Amino acid sequence: MFTGIAFALAAGTLWGLVFIAPLLLPDYPAALLSVGRYLAFGLIALPLAWLDRRELAHLTRADWREALQLSLIGNVLYYLFLASAIQRTGGPLPTMLIGTLPVVIAISANLFNHQRDGHLPWGKLLPPLAVILAGIACVNQAELAALALQPGIDMARYGSGAIMALLAVACWTWYPIRNGNWLRAHPQRKPRGWATAQGLATLPLALLGYAGFWLYSTLATPGFAMPLGPTPGKFMLMMLGVALLASWLGTLCWNEASQRLPTSLAGQLIVFETLAALTFAYLLRGQWPGGLSLAGIGLLLAGVLWAMRVRPEKQAPATA
Repeated sequence: MFTGIAFALAAGTLWGLVFIAPLLLPDYPAALLSVGRYLAFGLIALPLAWLDRRELAHLTRADWREALQLSLIGNVLYYLFLASAIQRTGGPLPTMLIGTLPVVIAISANLFNHQRDGHLPWGKLLPPLAVILAGIACVNQAELAALALQPGIDMARYGSGAIMALLAVACWTWYPIRNGNWLRAHPQRKPRGWATAQGLATLPLALLGYAGFWLYSTLATPGFAMPLGPTPGKFMLMMLGVALLASWLGTLCWNEASQRLPTSLAGQLIVFETLAALTFAYLLRGQWPGGLSLAGIGLLLAGVLWAMRVRPEKQAPATA
């Protein structure tokens, strides 16, 4: 149990790194951060593909199309929206919204897969949802108050960042449900091989995205130094670090935790990612969160943990 919790804590800390890369590279557009991260991850997947070559050989053309869709929405678009949100609003608000994912995914599965997985009673879900929304409102109010003290505030930019964060939540709500449905429909396929297939599928998407951004930046913003931007060493180090530590090692640690812990406990420990990301964001600011922000963070964590304790109820089969 202790080892499993330690692995979950390590995974959450490593996953929290993806939230600070846009803050450490503010001069880099979110599109370049997204394709750069997954270009690095796709290259890391190449040696893994050799190890999983026999499993990959069994995948059909339809399977590879599915891997492309999952990689596009769950990887490239998700991080594009998340990085855009962080650069526009700062770290705390997008982190809070992403922190609701365990509950949002559960609710979505409740809507679409309730006949297979059971029905989550709405009466039990509504109270923790209200707590979560109150927590997000507290942090949003604190961020708006801090923004109002800055000269030349751009509320439209902040608002668009909040929308980007919601789009990131939508992408990563769709991804695990769709991915889980594929794995359930193909029980003969190994999850590790399927993860490697998605890593490989990410590589051509990232290459095309990188080339497209290079062309766009040449035409629209010729002052931006392509291919690696104004600080190439820092950019490459961050992209490789996020790809290796967050995308690969973080997932490996989470898989190790999942093997050692009950599913109900492992699901709740995803909050380590939210705590790590918020800690990194406030450390970069050089300040401790205020009372309203701390209250909001506490409400979010309490609401998520509360909601994760709600168990699905199997529905009785329909009678004629």
